[in-house]
Amino acid sequence: MDVVALGELLIDFTENGISSQGNPLFEANPGGAPCNVLAMLTKLGHKTAFIGKVGNDFFGKQLEDAIKEIGINVTGLRKDDKVHTTLALVHTYPDGDRDFSFYRNPGADMMLTEEEIPEELILETRIFHFGTLSMTHEKVRRATKKAVAIAKQAGAIISFDPNIREPLWNSMYEAREQVLYGLGQCHILKISDNEIQWLTGKNDYTEAVKWIREKYDIPLILVSMGKEGSRAYYQDRMVEKAPFINENTIETTGAGDTFCACVLHYICKHGLENLTEKNLKEMLTYANAAASNITTRKGALRVMPRPEEIEALIAGHH
Repeated sequence: MDVVALGELLIDFTENGISSQGNPLFEANPGGAPCNVLAMLTKLGHKTAFIGKVGNDFFGKQLEDAIKEIGINVTGLRKDDKVHTTLALVHTYPDGDRDFSFYRNPGADMMLTEEEIPEELILETRIFHFGTLSMTHEKVRRATKKAVAIAKQAGAIISFDPNIREPLWNSMYEAREQVLYGLGQCHILKISDNEIQWLTGKNDYTEAVKWIREKYDIPLILVSMGKEGSRAYYQDRMVEKAPFINENTIETTGAGDTFCACVLHYICKHGLENLTEKNLKEMLTYANAAASNITTRKGALRVMPRPEEIEALIAGHH
């Protein structure tokens, strides 16, 4: 297995027009950051598997079918008979940015237990990826930490994207504690501009990365900066690549996940040792292009760009 991810699989209700009666219409898109990452990796030809929990309900079935259809291994997907599948309503602003309202009190993704972690799946993966939505509550937090421990023991590369959703935390102090746990475990950190500023209290990204590195030994740190592009910090190098601005952008859901997946794709191919400046530039260019592409589509998981679309976008910029 190339990449195993653990976390939330949920329905993103995305605004999709107005009905004849003047009511907003929502489309039930399959979503959840870790699974979005796997969907992109699967498009790029990798063997992937997901660990998480959905409700044993209509939406849970829809989600299972969606990720199976994409080609993600579902042996680690559990179903809860008592708790419904988690739902998120996504409100999109005119510039493509968005706001989330969650129906998760509780939601099935929070119900994953330590006993349900499929050890054999994790033991054979090259990369293990996780975020913080599976650490908002004690039970699923224990399950996440058990999975991370197994992956580390097996010598897998650990990838972490905090992906903070403030409404889901009891307090931002607790969120911060769990992000710091993730920093202590990972070899690859993908963090957004506003998250790294919030975490470190520093506005300058290089200063912020220095703050992290003084406490945690993370070989590769990626800062995604939205319309400003992205940066990679590796050893004593910093490489920055401009974004591919797309006038057809309609929403940014999944852009960070697509970016993250392309970085993991590059690491699957080249490893994490001895990356050159040229490697880092190639990696960021590809990841930025893919992220730009996904912003032109509604949803994420089902509509990840094909390799040839990403390559065409890069070729068109040269």
